[in-house]
Order: sequence, then structure tokens, then C-alpha cells
Amino acid sequence: MVLLSNNGYQKPEQSFLINFETMEAQYIDYNETRCFSSTVTRYLDKDEKLKPFINRFPSLENFKNIISERNFKGNREFLSEVIQHQYQNTPTSTLVLQNIDALKNAQTYTITTGHQLNIFTGPLYFIFKIVTAINLAKELKNEFPNQHFVPVYWMATEDHDFEEINHTYIGGKKITWNLAAQGATGRLNPKSIIQALNEYKGILGISPNAEKLANLVTRAYTQYENLADATRFLVNELFGEYGLVIIDADHPKLKQVFAPIIQQDIIEQNSFKNIEESSKKLTEIGVHAQVNPREINFFYLTEDLRERLVFEDGRYQVLNTGISFSEEELKAEIANHPERFSPNVVMRPLYQEVILPNLAYVGGGGELAYWLQLKSTFDFYQVDFPLLILRNSAMLAEEKTKLKLQKLNLAFADVFEDTEILKKQHIHQHSEHALNLKDEWNQLKSIFDELKIRAKKIDPTLEPSTEAVEVRLKRALDSLEKKLIRAEKRNFSEAMNDIETIKNQLFPGGGLQERKENFGLFYVKYGDDFIKNLIQYFKPLDFKFTILN
Repeated sequence: MVLLSNNGYQKPEQSFLINFETMEAQYIDYNETRCFSSTVTRYLDKDEKLKPFINRFPSLENFKNIISERNFKGNREFLSEVIQHQYQNTPTSTLVLQNIDALKNAQTYTITTGHQLNIFTGPLYFIFKIVTAINLAKELKNEFPNQHFVPVYWMATEDHDFEEINHTYIGGKKITWNLAAQGATGRLNPKSIIQALNEYKGILGISPNAEKLANLVTRAYTQYENLADATRFLVNELFGEYGLVIIDADHPKLKQVFAPIIQQDIIEQNSFKNIEESSKKLTEIGVHAQVNPREINFFYLTEDLRERLVFEDGRYQVLNTGISFSEEELKAEIANHPERFSPNVVMRPLYQEVILPNLAYVGGGGELAYWLQLKSTFDFYQVDFPLLILRNSAMLAEEKTKLKLQKLNLAFADVFEDTEILKKQHIHQHSEHALNLKDEWNQLKSIFDELKIRAKKIDPTLEPSTEAVEVRLKRALDSLEKKLIRAEKRNFSEAMNDIETIKNQLFPGGGLQERKENFGLFYVKYGDDFIKNLIQYFKPLDFKFTILN
């Protein structure tokens, strides 16, 4: 038996598809978290100094402006045709198929986010990026009903940094896919992931939702021959019902559209010159470069090879190989095999905007910072620069965490403070004893001030000795204060343990939860309602940090 969703997407029968717990949301300003760079907060505050490096600051009014200005020169037929072909082995929803077909229409625009092919989706923010793009597309459709907006996940299939994607953390445990990998990660065969897959499923447990997710990841990594197809299947299973379109830009037809820029930029090194100049200007206003451009910002890509292209001794050399080209040979290679030329981090955004009718890019703080370096290159090639949208950031807390905070008389906004500071604050607020020896020190300091005057009158050489005694006493008093606090911590051991537990849950490894923990155990708890709750509570254009509990 097969169940049909509202959009016609066929899913295997799941008798246990029931609603689990729901969430509630709180919102705080990003600067209250103290977890985001000054560049991010300046961007959200619409710092005038950033204007030369962006299209516009994001707002519904500015979306209206860029819709009227968007001059997409790419090939919509190619785009739709390629994506349709990429989905041939991935059953998907009617809404996704409609969105792919809609890309042919001149009134259709994309809202894009991108990420590497992290196994099991990697950290939570991978999920958050996609939800932000979906919700933004939905919000724009409500505001501009005459246009169509398609959320897109750009798979970074050409990236070759396997060490960045070969692991995930779930329940505090690191799961690693051990493989000596070379070349583009999207082309890797996932057959050797079985050990990591079994470890991941073991942590999920044996509940109905755990079984469902275990089923999904098993099908993804055992039924497909490369990591790109496996990732497309898994992400589509999670987001297909919301119309998310997934694109793998590692394709000859799409590279063909980009080929003129590939040739021009390799030979003339325009991106290097423009980005270097932008980086200097950004430094002058206190924004430090996130990425460093190279003279040539392309790799040479074959089945098991992705190596930098450099210009040496009058020829274009592929590093660590015997492959090289004269200028004429390079032009012929680009014309005949554009798919062999892979953009690096500073040229990938330009490639994206050339082949997609895109209005906005959804990214994290680091991504937005490096996009600021790129606008001059877009201007040089006369390609529209998108609005930059900071993805929704969130923290997921269980009900028992909320109860512990209430017991400690703490708000969620307080948990961003340092652990030791929280402990000290709790002790000072609840101790019946005066643990701060500031008043005592002030009294002693007054005595020493008088002693120094008296000693100086008797013998000026005694003043340093008096100061030395004062310093030693201050050190001893500080030490005593620390001992008093340590002793009181033992008296408040339950509260101290609760604070540590809360911090470890919400800040695994000392960083934001979203940057480390995988979504798996949250899916086990909430099932499909996990993503539904994110869809419900994420507000892309409000730019607030979301706390879900």
C-alpha cells in the first residue's frame, strides 16, 4: 500500500506517522547571543559603510526592486532540462516537479542556499539553511502573487575537501566515514560508508521515528552510486513536500553557459584583481577578508582529480599532474569540455548567479562576509548580485531544560553567558553569606593609603616596601574570595550541575548547538513534526535568533 500526500508524492506506508511533541518559540536579537561576528551585526543593523559591497539590504520593498531589475541571461530551458534529468532516479513530489518546470517561465525566480555534501546532513544549520530558503520563497509568493519563487538547494558536489564532510556529531558522538578520498566529493561512491551508517543508526535507537530515519539513510547511502545522488535522495525525502529543488551544477550543459566567463577569467585574472581591491576597501572599514582569491580561481576536474590551475612558464599547468595547456589549447579545452573547469569558493557564487534566475542567497555569517568581497567581480561581468540573507539560527531545548532554567531563575537569553559567570551569579544571588570581599578590600586599601603616606614621611625608601605588602595582601584576599566561592559552589552543587548540563546540551563542545549537533535525535523525538515546526517558526526577514523548546 502507498500513501499519497497532498501534492501527490508517493511515500511508503507508515502506520506510525503520528504527531509527537510540538515546540514553542522565543526570539532574541543576534547581538544578545554574542556568538556572531561584528560583520554580521553591522549587516543586520544596515551599516551604510557596507552599501558599496551589496546589492541592497534585505526587505520586501527591496525584493520588489530587484525583481523589476533582474536581467537573467541564462538558459532556462537548459536549466530545467538538466534538473529534470538529475531527478530521474529520485521519486519526488508533484510540487517539486512543478517548480522544476516553472524554471522555464520568465516570471519564476529562485531563492538559493548551498552547502557541502555532509554525511547524514552534517550539523543542524544545514537543515536551518534550507528551511530559511523555503520560508523566504513562501513569503515572497504571498507578497508578489504574480511571480513564482522556487527554493533551491545547491549541492557543492565539486568540492574536494572530504575531511570537512566525512563526519557528523550526534548525541555528542562523532561518526566518521573512513575513506582515502580524492577528487570531487559528489562523485564518490558511498559503498564504504557502511560502518558509519551502522554507528549512526545505532545511536538513533529503535523507536518508530528512529526506524523511519534509519530507513531513509540506509536507502540513500546503499541504493545510489555516488554521494551527489545519495544526498539528493535524502534531502528530497526531508523537504520534497515543500517544493525544494536540488541542483547539482557539475554538468556539461550548465558549465557551457558559464564557459565564456571561465575562459575570460582564467586568461585575464579579473576575479583576482577585483576581489583583491574589494578586500582592501573592506579592511579599511573594519571587515576582514574571509577568503583569499588566487590569480586563477578554477580547478581542473576529472573523475578522480580536482587540482588547481596555475599559469607558469607561459603555460596553464594543472598542479601535481603532467597536464598543461597553451592559451589556444586552454580555449579549446574549455570549449569542448567546460565541465572540466571547476570554480573555487570565490567563483562558485558567480557561476550560481549565471545559471539560476536567482534573487537571494541564504547563508551563514561567514558566507555573507565573503560574499561582500565578490560584488565587484559581479559588476565586472555584468551579472546581477543577489540580496544576501542571513539564514535563521536556532537553539533547540528540551522541556526539562526549560524547567531547569526556571528553577535557576534564568531566561534562555542568559545561557549565552560564560558557564563560570553563570555559576558565580547564581551563588551571589542565592548565598546567605557575603562572598565578595570588595568592601573589605576598600577598607584595607584606605589603611594602606595612610600607611604609605606615614612611611614616606619617615623614610621615602619604605614606600615601595609598603606597596609590596599591599600587593601581597590583595593577592591573598583574592585567593580567599575564590576559596569562599568554591566552598559555596559545593553547597550549591545541584544548581552548579544543572548549569553545566544546560550549557553542555545547548553548547556542545563550547560552541552553538547548530554548528555541531546533527538533526537525527531531534527527528527521533519529533518525527516529521521537527521540520514542520521549523517551517512554522522560522521568519527569514525578521533576523532574530530563534529558541525552540
